[in-house]
Amino acid sequence: MLKLIPALITPEMLAALAAMGHGDEVALVDAHFPAARLASSAVLVRTPGLQTPQLLRAVLTLLPLDDFGPDCAWSMEVVGQPEAQPQAVVELRRVLAEQDCGLARLERLAFYERARQAQLLVQTGDQRKYANVLLRKGVIAQD
Repeated sequence: MLKLIPALITPEMLAALAAMGHGDEVALVDAHFPAARLASSAVLVRTPGLQTPQLLRAVLTLLPLDDFGPDCAWSMEVVGQPEAQPQAVVELRRVLAEQDCGLARLERLAFYERARQAQLLVQTGDQRKYANVLLRKGVIAQD
């Protein structure tokens, strides 16, 4: 155990998060997500006992979000109902609002493609549909 590192962050996640650079992305996805198929170049970590919003809160204690563009986080649109807000997405939006970050939406296949390009893909045990979020890493300014 380390001081100040949330217990939900596995050693593999910690190493992958630390290795990410500005603009790199991490995908936190639900148990239904085709993570093994899409994680061809990403580090894949599984956290079967966690809900996505719970893990998001822990990741955000370590990961600075990118504030250079209009969006720093994305959820997956509901197929056939792009304006729908499933409960999992509402919870993800609430967690991100604590960081002054909005939650943009991507069409399902666009989300898959973006997750395929992520440096880290973390599959949670969240069994709710659409409990997925992509985050773009920012910087910690020293000036």
